[in-house]
Amino acid sequence: MSYREPREVAEVVAQASERKAVTPVSKLVILGVLAGVYIAFGGMLSIVVSTGAERVMGFGPSRFLAGSVFSLGLIMVILGGAELFTGNNLMVIGYLSRRISLRAMLFNWVVVYAANFLGSLLIVVLVYGAGLLSLGGGRVAVVAAGIAGDKIGLGFTVAVVRGIGANWLVCAAVWLAAGGKSNLDRILGIYFPVMAFVALGLEHSVGNMFLVPIGIIAAHSPGVAGASELTWGGFLFNNLLPVTIGNIIGGAGLVGAAYWYVYRYPRPVKRDG
Repeated sequence: MSYREPREVAEVVAQASERKAVTPVSKLVILGVLAGVYIAFGGMLSIVVSTGAERVMGFGPSRFLAGSVFSLGLIMVILGGAELFTGNNLMVIGYLSRRISLRAMLFNWVVVYAANFLGSLLIVVLVYGAGLLSLGGGRVAVVAAGIAGDKIGLGFTVAVVRGIGANWLVCAAVWLAAGGKSNLDRILGIYFPVMAFVALGLEHSVGNMFLVPIGIIAAHSPGVAGASELTWGGFLFNNLLPVTIGNIIGGAGLVGAAYWYVYRYPRPVKRDG
C-alpha cells in the first residue's frame, strides 16, 4: 500500500514527538526559523496572486486561488523537515502516550513558536527591502494592509474560534502527510486542508506572524489608508494571542488528543462469555 493506516500514523506521530523532544535547542531554532520563512513565502505568494483576482474571478475562486498557493508553505515545512509550532501541537500524542514529558513538549512549543516568529519577520524585512509591496502599481500593498486590518479587527472570541478551525485543518494535513509513503502522497495530503482553511478565512498563528506585520508596514506605503488602525499592540493582543489559543485547542485537542484516544488509549479487550 502507498499509505499508512491511521493506527500506524499514530505511532509515527508518537515517534516523531520523541525525536522532537530531544532535538538540541540550536537545531530546533534553525528549523523553526526555516518553518517561519517557508510559511511567510507562502503567505506573500498568496497576497500577490490574490491581488486583483476577485475582480476577475469572483470571491470564491479568488479565495480558492489564495489558499492553493498558500499551501506551498506547509509543503516546504513537511518535505523539508522544518519545525512548525502549529504542526508540533500533535506532540500531545507523544505526551499522552507517556513517551515524552509535559515539560519537554511545552519547551519545544515555546522555542519553535519564537523561532517561527523570527523566521516570519526575516521575510517581512526581505519583502520590504526587495520592494515587493510596490508590485502591481502598489496594489499589493493595499491588499496586504487590508488583510492585516481584517485580522486585527476580528474580535477576541472570533479570532479564537477561527484559530481552532485553522489548526484543526493544519494538523489534519500533518496527519495525512504522515500517512503518505511518497512525496506526492504527502503533498496531496497537505494541499487540500491548507487550501480549505485559507479559503474559509480561518486564522493560523504562524501565518499571521508574517501577514499582519507586512500589512502594518504596507499601510504606511503611499496611497494606502488605515495606517493608524494597524498597530503592533493590536496585532499581538487582538489577533496573535487569541489565534494561538485557538490553534492549540484545535491542533492539540481536536486532532491530537482525539486520535490518541481512538488509536493509542489502552482499553481492556472485551471477550464473549
